This record gives sequence, C-alpha cells and structure tokens, in this order.
Amino acid sequence: MDTQELLGRLRAGTLSRRDFTRALGAVGLGLAALPVAGRAAKAAANLTVFGWAGYDVPELFPSFMEKYGEMPNYPLFGAEEEALQKLRAGFQADVIHPCSYNCKRWRDAGVLAPIDTSRLSNYADIWPKFQEIPETQVDGKTWFVPFDCGNASILYRTDLVDPADVADPSWALLFNEKYAGRLSMYNTDTTLIEIAARVLGMENYNSLSDEQLAKVKPMLAEQQKLMRFYWDDATQIENGLASGELVAAYAWNGSVKTLREQGVPVEYMVPKEGILTWVCGLVLSSDPIGDEQAAYDFIDAMISPEAGEFLIAEQGYGHSNRKAYERVDPEVLASLGFDNAEEKFAIATVSDEADEPYRSKYIALVEQVKAGL
Repeated sequence: MDTQELLGRLRAGTLSRRDFTRALGAVGLGLAALPVAGRAAKAAANLTVFGWAGYDVPELFPSFMEKYGEMPNYPLFGAEEEALQKLRAGFQADVIHPCSYNCKRWRDAGVLAPIDTSRLSNYADIWPKFQEIPETQVDGKTWFVPFDCGNASILYRTDLVDPADVADPSWALLFNEKYAGRLSMYNTDTTLIEIAARVLGMENYNSLSDEQLAKVKPMLAEQQKLMRFYWDDATQIENGLASGELVAAYAWNGSVKTLREQGVPVEYMVPKEGILTWVCGLVLSSDPIGDEQAAYDFIDAMISPEAGEFLIAEQGYGHSNRKAYERVDPEVLASLGFDNAEEKFAIATVSDEADEPYRSKYIALVEQVKAGL
C-alpha cells in the first residue's frame, strides 16, 4: 500500500490516525515529514506541531481538542537531526517535540523561542527533577517543557537468544556475531557511540578523546555488519521481533508493552553498563506560523494528568506530570516499572547531551561508519 492510498483511507475514515502512523513505519516511511491530515485539511487555529509518529492522537491533548474541536496540522519526523535540519532550512512549525539532550544544540541553532511557563496551568505538577534538566533552563528562561520519558535498553526474544548470552546482561549483545543479520539499533549518532563506549568500559561518554573514538569506530563498523537495519520508527523493531526476523534490538520501553500484549516472549534487559533514561518534551519555534495562545494550549494539554494517563496506560511511556500516575492502575504501573514513581524519578539520571566539539565529531564518525569509510 503506497502513501497516497494510506492518506486516502485516512481521509475516508477507514484508517485510524494511529494505524496510519504505524503503517508508515511498516513500509519504511518513518522519516517522511507528512502532514497526517493532509495539507488541504483545516488545522486548529492554524497550528502546526512537528513531532514523532504515534503522538498525533487526540487523547494526548484532550483539553486542546475540547477547546478547538479539531486536530492541529501534524507533520512527522523520524529523527531529531532530520527535524533540526528541516527547521534550519526554513520549515515552519509552532510546537516541536525534541528530547532534552538536544535542547542546547537547537537553542544555539536559533530555532527555539523561550517559553512563559506561567501560561501553563499544569507546569507546577511536573516532576521537579525534569524541571531542572541542564540546558533546558538558561539565563532565567525556560526553553523546554518535559512531556514524555522512558528508558532505552535491549529488548530481546527469550526463545531465540541463547540464555548464556544474557546471563551477564550487557549491551554487548548488540555486538554479538552469533546474531548477525538479526539485530537492530536506533538510527542515531551520539547514542551509538555512547553504547559502544560503555561496552568498552569508558565512562566519559560525552567527551571522548580522539584516542577513545579511534577504538569506538572499528567497533561500530563491525556492529554495522551485524545489523538487519537501523530503525527510525519503533514499529519496525516491533514487527521484526514479533516475526522473529530480529532476535534483539535497542528499544524504548513502550515496545515492551506492545509486544507482550501480542503474546511475544520478550525480556527488557537492564545491562550491567547501565540502562539509558531519556526525557522528551515540547518547545516553541522561533519562527511560528500559527496562533500563540493555541501553541500554549497545546503544550498545556499534553502535560495534563489526563494526557499522562493515556500515555502511560496505553503507550507504555512515562509522563512528566506526577498527578498522571495517580490515575493509572498500580498493577499497570508496576508492569511498566513505574511503581514507586516519586522515589524513582527523584533519583533518575537523565541522559545529557555532548557539547561541541564532541557532538560534531560523533556525528561525523557515525556518518563515516554508515558510509563504510
């Protein structure tokens, strides 16, 4: 089924928005910046939200839908670097959904505007730890509003992986030649380097020296030969693990919920080198095209307890609003690792971003590896 047919079914009402975004991922179009409702469709308050696939569902911004009665225009991106380059090239949006570790880079690129949190009724209920993420609060201004959070680790088929290979849990599983052609990594740059560095016993992930990078590069080059693919949309690895095409993959915890509900025997590893924790959120564009109040209403809606309840219970990710957890069944929270949320979020270590010149070096190195250089 091609993109135009998918869009036609969406407009005809025979395909849900969620199924539409999943279908895009299944056919390898996770990177396409496509407006979900089509460019001809009317968008609420002429608002454009540039975000990830899967978040373009009205349950994640209920008060916005109640006030405006319709979806905003919602073009999608599959990777944050892709989104940044589109913005720098002139692509316009009002609200964007990057992760905290990219906040400084995006701010330095001039694509962000400061956020007046006094206009957000739900901001005070965001976990304090998330309000204090470095580089999101600078010069007395807020540049980033936390929305979703979770872990990144290895998701593997318990019936397909040799128990001996996971007896000592390690990120090294994604470098194991035994599973050549049946592994997958997220299509990113700094994370690829961080994981290789962890396996090599390095701890200064965000400031690796040239000598350290010289050891990381051949390791990533060997890993590339083992990859079935680098994924852009989580549905790609979910489909691969469900079918047995993949044995193990770098994954977010939302995929654990999805596959277990399908009855797929999977386990989410806690590697000895450490699990990764991420926080993504909402930012305002420095070059907006829609209504400013609608942008604030949209952000406030996404950080509401109601949105958080849906995100946690239905998509398996954590939410920035502490009150959201009070609305979710304790058994569901425990199954997702969000029991005792107050304690866990208080001690959480959020992934930092590599500063220059390291980030540029990392990006260049990964580009060389993927190009076979």
